[in-house]
Amino acid sequence: MPPPDEAKSIEAIYRGNEKIVSEFSERQFEGCKLCLVKVKGQEELVPACCTPVSDKMKVFTDTEQVREERKVQLMRILARHPHACLICAQKEGCTTEPCSTNVPVEERCCPQFGNCELESIAEYIGIREDTSRYIPQNLPVIKNAPLFLRDYNLCIGCTRCVRACQELRGVGALGFVYKNGEVFVGTVAPTLMDSDCRFCGACVEVCPTGALRDKELKTARREADLVPCKYACPANVDVPRYIQLISEGRVAEAAAVIREKLPLPNVLAHACSRPCENVCRRREVNEAVSICSLKRFAMENDTEIWKEKLEIAKPTGKKVAIIGAGPAGLSAAYYLVRLGHSVTVFEAMPEPGGMMRYGVQEYRLPKIIIEEDIREIADIGVEIKTDVAFGEDLTFESLKSDSFSATIIAVGLQTSRKLQVDGADLAGVVTGLDFLKDVRAGKARNLKGKALVIGGGNVAMDAALTALRLRASDVQVICLENSEEMPAFAWEVQQALQEGVKIHNSYGVKKILGKDGKVFAVELMCCLSVFDEEGEFHPSFDEEKTMLIETDTIILAIGQAPDLSWQTTSQLKISESKLAHVDLSAIETNMPGVFMCGDIVKGPTSIVEALASGRQTAFAVDKYLGGTGILEDRFVDYAKPNPWLGKVEKLAYKQSVPMSCLPVEERTGNFLEVELGYNEKMAQEEASRCLRCDLRLNIQQAAQPPEKWLKLDASTVANVPETDGVYQLLNENNEAIYIKGTLNLRKDLQEQLTTNPEAKRFLYEEAKMFTTRESELLQQFLKKHGRLPRQNVDIDDLY
Repeated sequence: MPPPDEAKSIEAIYRGNEKIVSEFSERQFEGCKLCLVKVKGQEELVPACCTPVSDKMKVFTDTEQVREERKVQLMRILARHPHACLICAQKEGCTTEPCSTNVPVEERCCPQFGNCELESIAEYIGIREDTSRYIPQNLPVIKNAPLFLRDYNLCIGCTRCVRACQELRGVGALGFVYKNGEVFVGTVAPTLMDSDCRFCGACVEVCPTGALRDKELKTARREADLVPCKYACPANVDVPRYIQLISEGRVAEAAAVIREKLPLPNVLAHACSRPCENVCRRREVNEAVSICSLKRFAMENDTEIWKEKLEIAKPTGKKVAIIGAGPAGLSAAYYLVRLGHSVTVFEAMPEPGGMMRYGVQEYRLPKIIIEEDIREIADIGVEIKTDVAFGEDLTFESLKSDSFSATIIAVGLQTSRKLQVDGADLAGVVTGLDFLKDVRAGKARNLKGKALVIGGGNVAMDAALTALRLRASDVQVICLENSEEMPAFAWEVQQALQEGVKIHNSYGVKKILGKDGKVFAVELMCCLSVFDEEGEFHPSFDEEKTMLIETDTIILAIGQAPDLSWQTTSQLKISESKLAHVDLSAIETNMPGVFMCGDIVKGPTSIVEALASGRQTAFAVDKYLGGTGILEDRFVDYAKPNPWLGKVEKLAYKQSVPMSCLPVEERTGNFLEVELGYNEKMAQEEASRCLRCDLRLNIQQAAQPPEKWLKLDASTVANVPETDGVYQLLNENNEAIYIKGTLNLRKDLQEQLTTNPEAKRFLYEEAKMFTTRESELLQQFLKKHGRLPRQNVDIDDLY
């Protein structure tokens, strides 16, 4: 769709509840006139931004008339904008709070100070001494809208936001009017939501002042904060891209994008922990986009076009053994085979899959889904051997004798932690993992009587829901945490409550009571707090406040631990306490060529985290074996996305499309899958709710006023004075890489010329107090970029 004509004034705009009616209808914006230039043959200066170029035109940009007239126009703008900080002698590196000159807060610059486009322009043009003092207007400051803050006291009426909203996005949630000869910008209805704003952030991106600001955005994490769904995903799946493809009806391509990062995509489409949804910016508007449900829709309609671009490297002749066929081990195997290595996965259980096969139940993750993904991994050349126990049937020595060049330990957390209380050894007390494994293996029978689950995590919720399906007459859960602290995923807790599980928060077990050697009740005591002041697990109890619950079965789900019994046959020594604090990147062990990944490193984690760990470890092993450690798939050709969104009425009010589910009354006594998936209409509707936050990253930054950088060469440096001062170095991309104060500018720069090949340009200023000036410039850089220049690595104190 072509963009509309140049933005023109509308009948009225809103600033909060204040309605401002225009004096003119459809009057074209005349510009800020800060870009005035002199064109030969024309008497009046003209704005460069809207003057057509013609053949043989001569344009003068730096005459005395141009410079003075620009200052006049800037003075007009600053009369309506706080600018005390711009003319302050102590502005460099200042945070505006506290103010050493006691300027009233409303006259100071906003938090954008030091990273403000208007500030840069003012420095370039120059502020006239007769510029009038800013008089606060007490205009509306809208803080209660989602995602963005709007401070109309800082608006200079440049209409950039209006043009971005109308011409770039095609939404039209913003407009401008003329009042008393001045431009006033606002929304077309009292709120952004009622203005049909799509919350894409384009208006904030182009605002040259602090009038429009993100509520939460750290400069150093800008991309991650703007597109949090992608960066919260441990596998770094390009979530916005596949959601957009679904919205366009290109579902097979969406599935291919998912495949670019996930070797178990169907499993994750059913059983992902959904960290992307927890940070989705749409949550700030009403509800997060149902990203996992859309992933499932894409995978259920996968036509496997990704296979056309699936590449496997030439054989390297290197063999890798992987111990454990859970998600981490399978992920590592997939990528290592893709990198050309011969991989054998050894699994102690009868079937591959680890806890996603033996722990996650059929009602959530059907066995057929697991087998489909594992088959794809086996089809590319991964050999999987089951019923092989490491430490018994297999050792490091036997692997070495079989010419394996590297080994990955991916055995996960196979044992449940025990509860150290009286009665824990009574008949009827079982551990959560053993209970779930037996059910998956078809060994469990229907439960008789009541069941009580102890624990507040995902295993506890799975155990409770499984107990219901085994026809327990009553299922209750007790956990130390309060309802907000429970580690279980919110939707698992919600499902348990929906199906009739009773949850008792903030209670711990005092003792388990038995009769005739079998459990019959649990005495509980109130838990006052779970963690101590240092954040360590250290529950405290009120032993006088107790509760008794009768039960026939107790399922302990209070945590998982690794089975390290195989260590007795190896030189590899791992302590459980050390594993609990190891970083995910610490994957190489004390034995050469032996690596670890998955839950045994950082667990218990989620399936997607295990996949990411396996991928990372595969790359580390590849590098160890002489490879590059790099594999980036592009199954779908990337095309620059269309910036046009268009207007959709009441889009901000649209709730998430609920997935079809098996009715609660039909779930007892069977393990039929609960979530039934989206159809095409549902998926398209849900995908359309995406705010398209990623589009903001494609907006080109406005051209800044020219800097007075000098070329770093011998002839230029020779003209630098030999005096005290500060210099800044720039690389070939015009990025400041080093700021340094010195006693001798020329000498230091000559040294940089011969020792710093990355430096291409420089800027200097003489300063007797060069250490103070260096600190000011570093603080200014830090405030703007959220970090120090890359070569300023030895700075301890900026003050």
